Amino acid sequence: MQVDFSFQEYLGFLAFLGIATMGFWLMIFLLTYVVPYWVFGAAIERFKERRAAKKLRKQEQAG
Repeated sequence: MQVDFSFQEYLGFLAFLGIATMGFWLMIFLLTYVVPYWVFGAAIERFKERRAAKKLRKQEQAG
């Protein structure tokens, strides 16, 4: 059985495989590291800001 692919088609296929593989691993990296880091960092910052605002209100009421 003979497969008639030109060298140009082979290079295109290799380029597609390379891009698809890089995209796959980039998405894995983003979903497992970057997004959780971003979400939890934002949540911690918000918690700190709320705590500081609460402490400031408490000081204003006391003083």
